[in-house]
Amino acid sequence: MSSSFSLWSQALLIPTLNTLTLEGSASLQSSIHAQAQLARHRWLMFLGSGFLVTVPVFLQAPLVRLYPWLSLAMTLGWWLLGMGLRSRPRLATWGDLMIGFTWTWLAGSLYWGWLRWEPLLHLPVESAALPIAILGLIKGREKIGHWFYIGSLLGTATTDAYFYLVKLIPHWRQLMQLEPDLMRPVFQDALTLMQTSWGQGCAIVLLLMLMVVGVLPLRSKPLHAWAFSGAVLSTILVDGLFWFGAAHY
Repeated sequence: MSSSFSLWSQALLIPTLNTLTLEGSASLQSSIHAQAQLARHRWLMFLGSGFLVTVPVFLQAPLVRLYPWLSLAMTLGWWLLGMGLRSRPRLATWGDLMIGFTWTWLAGSLYWGWLRWEPLLHLPVESAALPIAILGLIKGREKIGHWFYIGSLLGTATTDAYFYLVKLIPHWRQLMQLEPDLMRPVFQDALTLMQTSWGQGCAIVLLLMLMVVGVLPLRSKPLHAWAFSGAVLSTILVDGLFWFGAAHY
């Protein structure tokens, strides 16, 4: 009798166990898929941030010299795009990022359009939106965009610090006043200072600092950390392109 009851119990339990196993497997697969999606989103945010830092080098820099008012007017377009993306749940994070990019574009338009002859004004103009970013972070709003802006500003401050340390500010002023065909001697003089032991040492120290500050956030999960990291590390790429262009001018 007990043997028959045992067989009967097993017959009832086996389908139940199989069902639980299948549900557990499906749950595990769903969790793995969700984790993969989050990881993909983080890397896309990192790459998107880097792209938005390099865009001004190839697009805004020549545009603002020729058509400063057009560049300034485009700020409104970027802001409206960001707000439009934010209104869509699936694209809200990208809208957040675009809002941060709007501040960097606005600062770039103002400085390179009308104030580029004075290097001392560069960092103050670029950091004009810093109080807005800090206030937004205190309130917990638009973290992705604000951290992107802060990361971009940190990269700008690091580059400016190098210009001050290596005494390249006079060359900056000269380049802003010369026609392109007269810039070569100024570039050569600047490269001479950059290639000294002091110039190379400053470059190495600042490069290492940017790498540490930029890589550490990649160990975090929040998207705003990856946006910050992308903005900081892309500064190395932008500065490298500037150096390469100056060396082969």
